[in-house]
Amino acid sequence: MPTKGNQMRLRKASALLVSLAVVIAACGSDKKSSPAATAGAATASTAASTAGSTAATTGGSTAATTGGATAVTTAGTTGGGAAGSAVVVATDLPLQGASADASSDTNLAIELLLEQQSGKAGKYGVTIKKYDNSTAAKGGWDDATCAKNANDHVANKAEVAVMGTYNSGCAKIEIPVLNQDPSGPMLMISHANTNPGITKAWDPGEPDKYYPTGVRNYGRVIATDDLQGKADAEFAAKDLKVTKCVVLNDAQTYGVGVAQAFEEAAKGVGIKVVATAAWDSKQPNYTALFEGFKSLNPDCFFFGGINDNNGEQLIRDKVSVFGPNKGAVKLVAPDGFTGYPSVQKLAEAEGMYISFAGLPASELVKLGGAGADFVKGFKTKYGHDPASAYAIYGAAAMQFIMKAIAASDGTRKGVLQAAFSGITVPKAESIIGREFGIDKNGDVTVRDMSIQLLTGGVETFFKPWPVN
Repeated sequence: MPTKGNQMRLRKASALLVSLAVVIAACGSDKKSSPAATAGAATASTAASTAGSTAATTGGSTAATTGGATAVTTAGTTGGGAAGSAVVVATDLPLQGASADASSDTNLAIELLLEQQSGKAGKYGVTIKKYDNSTAAKGGWDDATCAKNANDHVANKAEVAVMGTYNSGCAKIEIPVLNQDPSGPMLMISHANTNPGITKAWDPGEPDKYYPTGVRNYGRVIATDDLQGKADAEFAAKDLKVTKCVVLNDAQTYGVGVAQAFEEAAKGVGIKVVATAAWDSKQPNYTALFEGFKSLNPDCFFFGGINDNNGEQLIRDKVSVFGPNKGAVKLVAPDGFTGYPSVQKLAEAEGMYISFAGLPASELVKLGGAGADFVKGFKTKYGHDPASAYAIYGAAAMQFIMKAIAASDGTRKGVLQAAFSGITVPKAESIIGREFGIDKNGDVTVRDMSIQLLTGGVETFFKPWPVN
């Protein structure tokens, strides 16, 4: 399937979903007593325990599960942000499917951060409420669930900010709803969204269509795909010495964007893109797809997408048709394939290069300081290394949100204003090893890029890549 046609269909579908989410939010948020409704959604869940919910006590907090969200609450939680009150920060992640390990460890990292800070941001007690934006049927994030979560965030008056989402497509559905919150806009800070269009000009209408009020309410602590795709192309040309690449995408927002960035950058570094195509995640195998490229004699493949979309079968069939990744035909992929234990255990993934729009945990340990202490503390507390570097960046996103809460009056509007006031997390405290904040567009103020190599069943740091 030609890439261009899939991009057009994807853009139309994305626009429709965003419009739907915005209309739903507008209809459901006019009255405090009216629950926000979404297509196929239930009434908005709140941080308090309700009939039929189950509760478990951990330490001094209570975890209440209601529907698809889990609230970790403390006595005395109130809405409105009065001085000295407790506030809630939501995490919004895919807790089912291939990303479940990374998302679970992200929540664990955030819980560790809260524990280390005694659950306090300035004069405010901070607790988290965990939302799942995935479904078992899809095995990953789901557009309707993302829309429902966004309305539930707005409806839960105790929440002042959202940490998430993991997937850029989900963020594009949620941001406009949070942006039109009458008591906000409501802040969202992502640890993993890398699609450029959320914060800068990319596809038609981006990014303004995500901010209908004209006020930015979104930020991220990770670099973007225009930089990542460019780094992957430069690495492929300069280090791998390839000259003819096939660029594939998974027909989702993130995959199309990073594939586009790789393709555009390839032109300037001496790589000829001999074919582009989208892979269908529902196919049982891709042998015929790869057989169709044999006459082009490529010496590399770039997989723009996420492993959740049948990525492991794609890797198997690339190797089946074109040989091992350490051989004549190389395989490069973006961070949509990083942090998956199942990929690391896959024999055919040996020799695959994967970029990451930040620094992996191993490099944070080498840097020393707060980042190293946090990574080591995670292993000490939970008995294993983080499944993905995104778990650490999730804690960094929460660290920034807590700085904003501490500098605010405890209301949604106040937290948002503080986040965009130029506050930073100083190097001495920073989980990612360097002072960071967000700029007026919502992009992180420090940019790192890493190339990793899958070898011996382990995803290992290969080299840093300069970001211009």
